[in-house]
Amino acid sequence: MEEKEIKKLIEEFFEKAGFEKQNVLIKISEKEILVDLKAEDPYILIGKQGQSLLDLQFLLKSLVSKKTGKNDFSLMLDINDYHKKKIDYLKKMANTIADEVSLLGREKELNPMPAFERRIVHLVISQREDVISESVGKEPKRRVVIKPKTSK
Repeated sequence: MEEKEIKKLIEEFFEKAGFEKQNVLIKISEKEILVDLKAEDPYILIGKQGQSLLDLQFLLKSLVSKKTGKNDFSLMLDINDYHKKKIDYLKKMANTIADEVSLLGREKELNPMPAFERRIVHLVISQREDVISESVGKEPKRRVVIKPKTSK
């Protein structure tokens, strides 16, 4: 299945769901599909803590995977820049908490979050030399713990 066919498949999915074609922007590279949707009332599509958005993203990836016979790609769905805003928020929050952990010398456990969000926090923390992070617990209550880095 070619890029044009994949775009058509995704556009038809959203048209059948009641969205106009011009509100869906699709970018396809070798291993990644980015779908950017603009919606007047995005809240039902995004859902609590972005769960509906993640479900839609999974559904779209499954649909494309079934039609193409391939599964070696990532698909990112963003609705009204929700992901971009969430990533910015997570980066700021991770750095703020890391500063606190470093200053006080005490670990801090974050609230449970989906794997995508935990990954962002771990990436931010991995760029720092004063703290480390690890995920603890089991889904759906898996969370990140940020700890001071001990010198050996």
